[in-house]
Amino acid sequence: MRTKAVLGILESTPRINHSKPPMHHYETKKFVLPSLKGISEKQITEHLKLYEGYVKHVNKISEQVKEWLAEDEEKYSYPISELWRRLSFEFNGMRSHEYYFNALEGGAAAFDPESPLGKALVAQYGSYENWAKVFTRVAKTRGSGWTMLYYDRHSDDKPFIVGWIDEHHIGYLSSLPLVLALDCWEHAYMVDYTPGERGKYISAYLNNINWEVVEQNFQNAQS
Repeated sequence: MRTKAVLGILESTPRINHSKPPMHHYETKKFVLPSLKGISEKQITEHLKLYEGYVKHVNKISEQVKEWLAEDEEKYSYPISELWRRLSFEFNGMRSHEYYFNALEGGAAAFDPESPLGKALVAQYGSYENWAKVFTRVAKTRGSGWTMLYYDRHSDDKPFIVGWIDEHHIGYLSSLPLVLALDCWEHAYMVDYTPGERGKYISAYLNNINWEVVEQNFQNAQS
């Protein structure tokens, strides 16, 4: 402990080493998913295993860094830095999959153009169909990655942005909360579709979305 004078009063504060960030432990989320049209149970089962792997590796990074910091921070300085660099890949893989699967829970619920999200999307894109065309076009980007629907609270006229992320972490738009996340890695659809049939997979996912869940994501993004 150390003390410091604040306006003539002695204040006791803990000694904090900011070079040693706190470690977190994450639990694998359980999703209650119905039978999906165009996406098989086997595909979902295999995909969930990959999601569990991201949760596992996020925790492994935290545990390993904690161990090295306690043992010899100077000796392990380089590998510690590399693990922190790797964390964004594993963490974003974990969190993006949670948005992906969460939007499928409860069964398909149709897009409601009269809901707050529906009105906002239609105001910007003209119609659901126009938005879906943009989202699908981005989702067909060559390579492995994600298609994201972001909400920018700082934009008054066009707050929605559809963006592409390479892998899980390259191209993320800083500070923008997610409304919807579509996994465009081949592992997301390879059981049911060939790489050349990504378009069919995209349509299947959009048709299975529970837009009530996405509506909640939108409300959370605004807060």
